[in-house]
Amino acid sequence: MLSQIVYLHWLSFSKLSHTPSLPIALPFSHQEPKLRHSNSAPKQAIAEERVHFLIHIVFLKVQSLSTNMLHLTKGRVGCLLSKRAVVGLTNSGARMSSHSHHEVSDQVDMSQPMYWDRLDTPLPDRAWNDVLDSKDKSLKEKEKGPWTALSKEEKIALYRLKFNHTYPEMKRPSHEWKTVIGGMFIFFGITGLVVFWQGHYVYPPQPHTFGEEWQAKQIQRMLDMRVNPIEGFSAKWDYKNKQWK
Repeated sequence: MLSQIVYLHWLSFSKLSHTPSLPIALPFSHQEPKLRHSNSAPKQAIAEERVHFLIHIVFLKVQSLSTNMLHLTKGRVGCLLSKRAVVGLTNSGARMSSHSHHEVSDQVDMSQPMYWDRLDTPLPDRAWNDVLDSKDKSLKEKEKGPWTALSKEEKIALYRLKFNHTYPEMKRPSHEWKTVIGGMFIFFGITGLVVFWQGHYVYPPQPHTFGEEWQAKQIQRMLDMRVNPIEGFSAKWDYKNKQWK
């Protein structure tokens, strides 16, 4: 496409060199100024004008392609982000709507009643197990009669049809803190190994000025020079008894 446009403009410019009054129609939104030169102009000047004209055409074409690619990239990125957001919301809603078989559906209708285990919501919008078999249906029919005829096991089974967890089960502390503490100790152990390895194989040995003998000589030199004798270092030294005050 670019080569065809350049070729057409080259032909138009060639005709322009013979007919100065002929305008050039560009396939762009603006009209290029007319190039005028006399028949007596040198051939070198004409060639330079043609080169500048071709460079201008190529620059406009590259600018147009870059703008189109930028708009296309922005559109694709925005579409991808919106799709991911919708998928995340759908998956989270599907997990909330999972039933007793712990199956997660691909899509969920948020307008339908939902089930959740929360301490501040004792009665969810729907029952935990809404798919009943023949045994569960007979138990639900028996529930409509006097509850004194129900056994303890049947009452528990009816509760499990309605709710997934009891309040003591929801308040039961988890063992997640053990995982957190274990992860912290593993991190500290790896950090200690890295520090130990760096101290032996990465960092250079300590200079001699860090030695106890050198520091003792340095302190003695500061005392001999009477550094800060009023309220500083030397003021805390008893020069008569040769000891610290």
